[in-house]
Amino acid sequence: MAEIWRPSEHEPLAAAEWDEARAEEAIRTIVAEAEAAFDGKRWPWHPRDEEEYGFSDVYLGGAGMIWALHELGSTGWEDASVSFIDHYRAAPREEHAVETSYSFGELGIALVAFRLTGDAGVADRVHELAVAEPASETNEVMGGTPGKLLAAEAMLAWTGEPRWDEAWHASAERVLAARDADGLWTQSLSGQTARYLGPAHGYAGIVRALANRGAAPPPADLSPYVLREDGLANWLPVEGIGLEQIRVQWCHGAPGMVATLGDLLDLELAVAGGELTWRAGPLARGPGLCHGTAGNAYAFLVLHRRTGDEVWLDRARVFGMHAIGQVERERADVGRGRYGLFTGDVGVALFLRHLLDGDHRFPTMGPFQT
Repeated sequence: MAEIWRPSEHEPLAAAEWDEARAEEAIRTIVAEAEAAFDGKRWPWHPRDEEEYGFSDVYLGGAGMIWALHELGSTGWEDASVSFIDHYRAAPREEHAVETSYSFGELGIALVAFRLTGDAGVADRVHELAVAEPASETNEVMGGTPGKLLAAEAMLAWTGEPRWDEAWHASAERVLAARDADGLWTQSLSGQTARYLGPAHGYAGIVRALANRGAAPPPADLSPYVLREDGLANWLPVEGIGLEQIRVQWCHGAPGMVATLGDLLDLELAVAGGELTWRAGPLARGPGLCHGTAGNAYAFLVLHRRTGDEVWLDRARVFGMHAIGQVERERADVGRGRYGLFTGDVGVALFLRHLLDGDHRFPTMGPFQT
């Protein structure tokens, strides 16, 4: 099996049985710990995250924390949500210093602030960023125009204002016009040009952003990038790389492709990707969303919704219990939690909430509801 996944990236699955009460308690503990750790300005950094990187943003910083805490029922974050706009303007994230970025820039931060405050001035700023010409075009949801689709979709769901429909269609035209002849998109990231497949930086994320409003283009032929063996399937993270860089994560590999493309993916292939995710087991990198155990388990939630087969729900629950154990283990090692939507504990809490509530939607990726 090492040809299509790397066992060294994973760890043995804990034998803990599903315990709904423990899942609810884990959510409460993660939320309470996060609330207590906020010093009025920011959350402390975790040793496994990049120091002073993403202080304010949705991916790693305060806006993402507030997004999650709000979804989890925590209140009183209105002023903090607005303050992160000012923090970003004073010190934008250097590697992705594009204010129109959904995950790393002011667009996503302001989107969160509007969600909590409903402030008309903040809404106008979100709109200004959503319709602005991109300072750079990365052709992926985290930093480029496809992320504007998600922001406009969210604002349309939350406000019903026609201007958001217009903003969405303008971005959709730009995104579709940038599509390569074979149906993929070319990304320009950190000075390098490549064609990514997964939801974070490539094809799957772009298609998801379009599909949320029924505008998915004809599917590309991804067969050159699919690895098959014994009823399992994985996807290369990026065109042209070697097998030594294969991943089984939400951001790159089978879990993200299955969770993100959903019904757009051939069912037999989706099931093979889910089987690979299960066979590989929990990620040793931690419990979080982007490259962790909870993020991988969204593939099981999607497959349960598609097939109705309870085995996928059972697998999501097993991964959820394992993720709880990983959170507890990391907290014991470091002495506190890990704060960030995509890498931290609140992402695990959101997964557990979705698992308990029967929601399969990956955070920030929509479809959005009122």
